[in-house]
Amino acid sequence: MKEGYGAKLKAAQEFIAPEFAQRARVGIVLGSGFSSLVNTVSQKKEIPYGEIPFVPSCSVEGHRGVLVGGEIGGVSVAILCGRIHAYEGYQPSQVVFPLRVLALLGIEVVLLTNAAGGIDPNFCPGDFVLMEDHINLTGTNPFLGPEVTSLGPRFVDMGRAYDPTLRGLARESADGLNIPLKSGVYVGVHGPSYETPAEMRMMRALGGQMVGMSSVLETMAAVHMGLPVLGISCIANRVSDGTGAELSHGDIKKTVADSMGIFTPLFERIIEKIGGL
Repeated sequence: MKEGYGAKLKAAQEFIAPEFAQRARVGIVLGSGFSSLVNTVSQKKEIPYGEIPFVPSCSVEGHRGVLVGGEIGGVSVAILCGRIHAYEGYQPSQVVFPLRVLALLGIEVVLLTNAAGGIDPNFCPGDFVLMEDHINLTGTNPFLGPEVTSLGPRFVDMGRAYDPTLRGLARESADGLNIPLKSGVYVGVHGPSYETPAEMRMMRALGGQMVGMSSVLETMAAVHMGLPVLGISCIANRVSDGTGAELSHGDIKKTVADSMGIFTPLFERIIEKIGGL
């Protein structure tokens, strides 16, 4: 991180704070295909990323690039409707910049969503999977560069990156709604190319069960700042073995969007339960 990063975070924080009527308890990052979840927000206030100082813009189709504030089930939320990806040309510190701003604004919990490719043969398109752990194959880290002591320690323990209490709460919510919810290890890669069959076999051998181009850097940044993380993936496709149809981003978005009728009630129930903690 270059000099002045903390000052940039503060400038973004000070811009956003007066715009929202109340401090958000839950910070949410929406992955590809998840944007319709903002329709569950009441008392909605939207701020385009382009108006917030130093927040990078989104260039990926399906990522609106809007910060949404309001309530879900009576719980105050701040939603990053549009994710920053390293493959867009951003540094790790820029990728996690919006989430760090939410942390400075006072969120207490981070909820990450993403579309993922299924490595585990038991994971099918449309399945929802709790992230129980991750393998960082992005080749980078949000803690690179000069230390910013105000954000957290230099050396960060990632042994319990995905909060067990929140995972239990999510599973309880799913059981109460009779929604199947699986659990697995997420492999984070840089992208934007999809995996080769040989890479898929390598990831499976390493213990990976699903793969995507996001979330791990955000998880690391959240843990660095002392925030519990709940991550949920929607399996958008099976990772290619070289014999299937050509994969496209449009297909991935459609699979996730088609699953929102199932996921939205689960999402709302989880938020309500977090509010009761």
